[in-house]
Amino acid sequence: MICPKCEYEYIDEITDCPDCGTRLIPVDEFAGKLTTPADWVIIKTLSEEYEAQMLKDNLESGGISALILAQKDHVYPGVGGLAVVKLMVKKKDVTGAIALIENIYKGDSGIE
Repeated sequence: MICPKCEYEYIDEITDCPDCGTRLIPVDEFAGKLTTPADWVIIKTLSEEYEAQMLKDNLESGGISALILAQKDHVYPGVGGLAVVKLMVKKKDVTGAIALIENIYKGDSGIE
């Protein structure tokens, strides 16, 4: 059995996902629905990981799954970071994610 939302696999005796409460489905029914790297798109490149984490938290609060890809180079000493931090979302969420991020940078949380 597998959770179609979390994509975690469980033994047959478990019927609901212990993490999110979603009803589990058989693995063979889930085949072809697994998330792959091709499902994700970079929507923002940042230099600070904390900023990417804040945006990720905001996106996830809005129901949009997000990933952070941090490529830190610790080999070269120097002042300041040489990090490249990429924020990624699923292709289906790109429009909503970009709109939410633009609102954050404009100072409009969308909350009344």
